[in-house]
Amino acid sequence: MGIWRKYLHAGLGILMLAASSFGFAKLPAPTPDQAQAAADKKAKAAAQAEKDKQALAASMDSVAARWRANAPSHGKKVNPPTPVAAPAAAIGTPAAQSSASGQPGGRMGSAAQEAPVKSEKSGTAPPSENVKKKPTGSPPGSS
Repeated sequence: MGIWRKYLHAGLGILMLAASSFGFAKLPAPTPDQAQAAADKKAKAAAQAEKDKQALAASMDSVAARWRANAPSHGKKVNPPTPVAAPAAAIGTPAAQSSASGQPGGRMGSAAQEAPVKSEKSGTAPPSENVKKKPTGSPPGSS
């Protein structure tokens, strides 16, 4: 029975390998009609999303207005609504750095090179005030 088990495992492994190779097959390019249909579907979905967004904003405004109108009768203090500025326009292009470090030529300036490096870990800086000076003992009554 042991030899059949080896053949069974080997056969299943080959079958799984062959089945997984189908995942690497390329799909044919969409036809112009299919591309147009996909673009129309995407535009329709974007329009619906914008419509839903406007409906949600209107709903939230009406709920807030109703709460503000009813709150004083329930003894709650109502503060004036916080003005919210319109969202800023998206940045068109990111600011480009002159190099990987953002320094001219990718090198630190002379002042940065001459500044001493202070680090508690390397021992070139005094320990912080919040560092324990000595280990604490065990609490009374514990063994």
